[in-house]
Amino acid sequence: MATSNHIIKVAIVGAGGNSGSFMTEALLKTGKHTITAITRVDSQNKLLEGVISKKVDYNKPETLVEALRGQDALVITLSAQIPKETEMQLINAAVEAGVGWILPNEWSPDTANEAMVKDVFPFQSKVATRKAIADLGKSSYIAVSTGFWYEWSLAIPACFGIDFANNTVILFDEGETKISTSTWPQVGRAVAALLSLPIKPQGSNKEACLENFKNQVVYVKSFTVSQKDMLQSALRVTGTKEDDWTITKEPAQERYSSGVKEMQEGKRIGFAKMMYTRVFYPDGCGDIEHNKGTLNSLLDLPKEDIDEATKAAIERSKASNWAG
Repeated sequence: MATSNHIIKVAIVGAGGNSGSFMTEALLKTGKHTITAITRVDSQNKLLEGVISKKVDYNKPETLVEALRGQDALVITLSAQIPKETEMQLINAAVEAGVGWILPNEWSPDTANEAMVKDVFPFQSKVATRKAIADLGKSSYIAVSTGFWYEWSLAIPACFGIDFANNTVILFDEGETKISTSTWPQVGRAVAALLSLPIKPQGSNKEACLENFKNQVVYVKSFTVSQKDMLQSALRVTGTKEDDWTITKEPAQERYSSGVKEMQEGKRIGFAKMMYTRVFYPDGCGDIEHNKGTLNSLLDLPKEDIDEATKAAIERSKASNWAG
């Protein structure tokens, strides 16, 4: 539990992972935090210099409690393949250890949007996690909604519909629905800036404190863009023209439905089609910038160059083994 008005000790689950490594790096750069990586006994992930490592055994809850004791905040980043009960194991341990603040495994489109969450069942667990933390009543959460990760998603054809290897594009509806999306570096900066805020109001800006975001979903983004915007970036980065690409269209609702059917048939591509296409519905659920507002200004997050992010996505696409 923090004894000052600032978060000092931060524990991170997934500190060596895709998003967690950027969070860890950004937190270290502030010079304000002591970072502890909570890792499995058999983890082979390399950690940044200056990070304390604590090994845990999820079959022994007491090792989690001991690793988290004395921490001011817990940041959870878990892959979709991790068992669902893992996050609650961490949360229960954090509560027992007296950790005051939890950033749960959110990092997604707006799971406070009930209609979207109803259609995208994997997001339902995020709602349940927030409720569980609030019901336990001892730790507070701040759930950071980032939209889909840009460089991860653009690298996978089934996600944003752009296939760099084959120069093909599938536009959902007309490809003009805008969604908010974030790069990993921006997510890292957002977490570092958020956890560097005072806990209670301090100074002239009374809004800039953690207490104002207690048990809430907050929103950050890099870009609010359509598929056509992404394609234009891809054309600039690759030096190609639209005529060099095969562009087709597919109704978003039909694509979502086919994705659900493919999931039921055990096809992995169906999962991506179902989850991503629903966020491109014209109901605005994917545009958190204009429909919910972001903390970008309050956290002093930079405006990014979308073409640089597209370059990163193209490089990722060359190494991606994601089916579809």
